[in-house]
Amino acid sequence: MAKSDISILYEDRQILLLNKPPGISVTADRSGATNLLEHLSRQINPSEPLRLVHRIDKDTSGILLLAKNRQAQSRYCAGFTRRHFSKLYLAIVQGPLAQSAGRIKAPIARSRRNPQAMHIHPRLGKEAVTYWQKIMDFGRLALLSVQPVTGRTHQIRIHLAHRGIPLAIDPIYAGDHPLMLSDFKAGYRAKTDQIEPPLIDRLTLHAYQLCIPVGPKETETEKTFIAVPDKKFAAAIKMLAKHTREKPIPDDQKQTLLTILAGRPLPFPAVESETNPCRDQESPDPQRTQGKTSDSSLSPPYPPNW
Repeated sequence: MAKSDISILYEDRQILLLNKPPGISVTADRSGATNLLEHLSRQINPSEPLRLVHRIDKDTSGILLLAKNRQAQSRYCAGFTRRHFSKLYLAIVQGPLAQSAGRIKAPIARSRRNPQAMHIHPRLGKEAVTYWQKIMDFGRLALLSVQPVTGRTHQIRIHLAHRGIPLAIDPIYAGDHPLMLSDFKAGYRAKTDQIEPPLIDRLTLHAYQLCIPVGPKETETEKTFIAVPDKKFAAAIKMLAKHTREKPIPDDQKQTLLTILAGRPLPFPAVESETNPCRDQESPDPQRTQGKTSDSSLSPPYPPNW
């Protein structure tokens, strides 16, 4: 991966926000492959090692917040823990949908049978709450906006599966069959001498939007930051919108799709008392930086899986 592949969305003296590509672990894993922090160490030059504030899964793409010092890490970790920040994901899920929106409250615990998986456990699980809202209905698939209130491991993935609308691609909680154009475009077949490439072949989950305060505590302001979906995720929702509907896309759904592709803020699913919704905030222009960096590291407190 070239250093230009990691898009920097915002940077100041305290924090750095980036658009994480899919397929790269945030920290070292058993594969031994170069992780995100190692990639960043070749791209920027912080005065101190970069520190994680929260995490997203290896095959999830989207917005990720890093701190440049211990004080900033403590400040923003506390903000996530106290539910002062709002984060929104885009999810392509299996349908059909019986509702247009919902709230999922189900405690999550690690599975004893599969240490890589989580499951719903009323007695041993930790509190977990997720809100979701339909953006576009493609029939057997749909595009949702999803807002996790808590930050449990695999929370969105296991909650949506528990509700009966799992991610379209999820090797642990649904299936790993790639999303192919021939699956839903009538009459489409790859040429006889060609192998059809998948539209998308990884977790159909993207961390799209994060609302946090930025600047010194005395003068901090709320900002909404957007991570535009990568090419494959964007192509998948465009092709689904184009080829899986018998009728034209309603104007409101068409406008929402254009909003996503343009990287503009979306409304959060209806959440009243459990979060501090930073809706209606304008997204600042992305600030891109280049340079070299020292080694990055993960320091305590260990960040939540948001």
